[in-house]
Amino acid sequence: MSKSIIVGSTLAVFGLGGLAFGAWQVQQAPQGPQFADITAVTPVTETVSTPREVCENVQVTRQAPTRDPHSILGSAAGAVVGGLVGNQIGGGSGRKIATVAGAIGGGFAGREVQRRVEAGQTYTTTEQRCHTVNDTREKTLGYDVAWEYDGVRQVARLEQAPDGERVLIEQGQPQWDVVRDAPDKS
Repeated sequence: MSKSIIVGSTLAVFGLGGLAFGAWQVQQAPQGPQFADITAVTPVTETVSTPREVCENVQVTRQAPTRDPHSILGSAAGAVVGGLVGNQIGGGSGRKIATVAGAIGGGFAGREVQRRVEAGQTYTTTEQRCHTVNDTREKTLGYDVAWEYDGVRQVARLEQAPDGERVLIEQGQPQWDVVRDAPDKS
């Protein structure tokens, strides 16, 4: 083989190798920042219940207290009136029996009249009545953010909702502090 063929072949091999290496470098050249698409943002909440006491003034009607719990006054007044009425009936010993019977009957009647009169006596007062109510509210715990990169869908829980539609990916991880809107597809 001649020296020129060997030199030419060697140069051709190196040239083709250089060309292949250049093509490989073009493929490996940085393509700019990579972004993942944010596909869903779902708030994560819980219901918080806070009890509190509510008081209000209410008009209440009550039975008036009796000043004579044994109804002595009514019994005595009834006995006197019954005795007087019984004394008007009959004569002799019949009058005495009618007077005693009138006094006993009048005593019972007077006691019942007094109890009925006192039962109808009421007074109205204002009382404070309290009860517990529960105030409920929704508390946001965070946001479940779904994102897709290279055909793989993943979900991350964040404290704040991202403000955009795409997130920067560095070394396969989302950089949530770099969120952008999607480019215009005009």
